[in-house]
Amino acid sequence: MGEGKQGVMVVDSSKGLIQQNPITQIQTKIKEVEVKVKAWLAKQSIPVEAAVVTLGGATQGALIGGLMGSLTQDLSTSLPMPQPPPGVSLDPNAMASLKQAQALSGGPLVQARNFAVMTGVNVGISTVLRRIKGKEDVWSSMAAAFGSGAMFSLVSGMGGPNQIPSAVSSGAFFALAQGGIYKLGEKFSSKPVLEDDPFYAKTRSMLFSLGLQSYEKNFKRGLLNDRTLPLLTDSALKDAQIPPGPRLLILDQIERDPELKERRKK
Repeated sequence: MGEGKQGVMVVDSSKGLIQQNPITQIQTKIKEVEVKVKAWLAKQSIPVEAAVVTLGGATQGALIGGLMGSLTQDLSTSLPMPQPPPGVSLDPNAMASLKQAQALSGGPLVQARNFAVMTGVNVGISTVLRRIKGKEDVWSSMAAAFGSGAMFSLVSGMGGPNQIPSAVSSGAFFALAQGGIYKLGEKFSSKPVLEDDPFYAKTRSMLFSLGLQSYEKNFKRGLLNDRTLPLLTDSALKDAQIPPGPRLLILDQIERDPELKERRKK
């Protein structure tokens, strides 16, 4: 029995197979699905990818917002939100502040809606700009944050009677905050963030299925991608500085894959 970086691995001597623990296998399967979905999206048109990603982001945001709304609802029960006395009219600035407080302390459904819009708009804009520009940079990140901040202000009613100015100011605040976070991340990151490359979708999926995802960097350094998979030899993998054991598993997996095996014969 040996312990690897990705979990405990058990060697079945009777079958000569390496078995990972169930948690690692589930994580591997989830990652495989993510890789396949990203590879599929990369082949779609910009509107299709934007729609799918926006829907996914909105769903995730709704779940987070619903959870936060439940927590704030519990707090508001113990600490009721102040209300203006009956028959007393407050000035517009005071009313705007009260609306902002109510928007941020809404129940699960309110916060689910707010966060769904905010998160969905953010990832949707990011996806469109990344496809158009071919990369993700600080300006794209700030533009997405501006859109999500503005939409959050509009749907939550934080702006009171001055919806448009409030949406612009909220968007600007979100954009500046996101720009600062992006730059700090670049400054303190120990290594550059690599974009998902659709030409490595098949390679990445194969390596994850074998529990050898740590060798993806070897493939990239050796310029080995999905197109070269059917041509791989032990010598080529050795030149990519991949150890003997993983080389055998990779070559065996290629032989077992009907698509790669067929391409290998041509």
